[in-house]
Amino acid sequence: MKQVLFTLLLLPALCSHAQQLTTAQPEAANMSAARLARIDSLVNSYIRKGYVNGATAMVIRNGKIVYNKAFGYSDLEKKIPEKTDNIFRIASQTKAITSVAAMILYEEGKFQLDDPVSKYIPEFANPQVIKSFNPQDTTFTTAPATREITIRDLFTHTSGIGYAQIGGSMETAMYAKAGVIAGIGVKDLLLADKMKILGKLPLLHNPGEKWTYGMGVDVLGYLVEVLSGQSLDQFMHERIFRPLGMKDTWFYLPADKQARLVPLYSEDKKAHQLYRTPNSIMLHGTELYADYPKFKGTYYSGGGGLSSTTYDYAIFLQMMLNGGSYNGVRILSRNSVRIMTMNQTGDLALGSDKYNNFGLGFKITSEAGSAISLMPAGAFQWGGMFATTYWADPKEKIVALIYTNVWPTTHGSMNETFKNLVYQAIND
Repeated sequence: MKQVLFTLLLLPALCSHAQQLTTAQPEAANMSAARLARIDSLVNSYIRKGYVNGATAMVIRNGKIVYNKAFGYSDLEKKIPEKTDNIFRIASQTKAITSVAAMILYEEGKFQLDDPVSKYIPEFANPQVIKSFNPQDTTFTTAPATREITIRDLFTHTSGIGYAQIGGSMETAMYAKAGVIAGIGVKDLLLADKMKILGKLPLLHNPGEKWTYGMGVDVLGYLVEVLSGQSLDQFMHERIFRPLGMKDTWFYLPADKQARLVPLYSEDKKAHQLYRTPNSIMLHGTELYADYPKFKGTYYSGGGGLSSTTYDYAIFLQMMLNGGSYNGVRILSRNSVRIMTMNQTGDLALGSDKYNNFGLGFKITSEAGSAISLMPAGAFQWGGMFATTYWADPKEKIVALIYTNVWPTTHGSMNETFKNLVYQAIND
């Protein structure tokens, strides 16, 4: 009898892992519809001021979609209204999915987190750290690193690898000279070729010494290719997207989905007004194509190459919130999710963020971080360079996302305020 009672008590939790996301009234998830409407006012105010052209926003609690709206225009010139199923360039939101792909292989015993990367990618053996750099001719001197880069370092941005095109002036120049790219908006290149070159370049600091946002997750994506024998694209579709029903998440969009890709807009630095981003722009010496998701591309950037919808990415986040399973499909074990969403970086500052921590693929809200925001400790989050933001909160059982595609922009505060408006709408 006790066993039957225990099973009945557990049934709601088990069912939540088996069911798909469903739409419900906010009150069904103890959220206030009136308070959620404040999100409308926020986004519309940014649109009226010309800060963004359009946006989509989604809020989920307890597996129920309680808010799913589109605002403004996806195409300002043609006055095409934004739609909730539009596809956006999600850039660095790719990193979390690449991290899950790698953890799938970790669960299969293909590597240990503290294995040296060079065990699988020999080009990363005997790393050097840059000691001096001459910006006039981009020459440098180096010294041996104190240790090898580990796979854990790749997940946590503690490898010492910087970022091509969007990093500091020294690393940007060094990577450009070597032909290494960030991997977004490019044409006919291969991830393997660029990562092998990257492996021979000096690190910005010793592994584990600092947190430096960089291309470590691109290396992690190449590791997935090496260990699986598949392209990162094939692996993600076979092991993550198709099992979860993520039909709109792609490195390069099929022809029948391309019309749903939103145009990319840019902000004029002087007038702070939006204009349609030219399809071809130069970013620190490398040509970047705004419509790259429409290419028949071959470069699968684990750090930034995917495009998706709010609904598709919400499925991915709900899987993580469920402890690795969704709609009856298990992607990861709950203990893999546990270590991915806990502090893996100790007391290292995340750049200018001195409060929060980093896990295996996500920024993790710490106790100190929760003291300065409405987000509880344990929430995990990130975003993308084209102004997309997401987070998942195990304590409040919340998944939330807000997407627009504007780059560069000085108005990222909209996405930060969105977080506050989600939490103030909780009504229990």
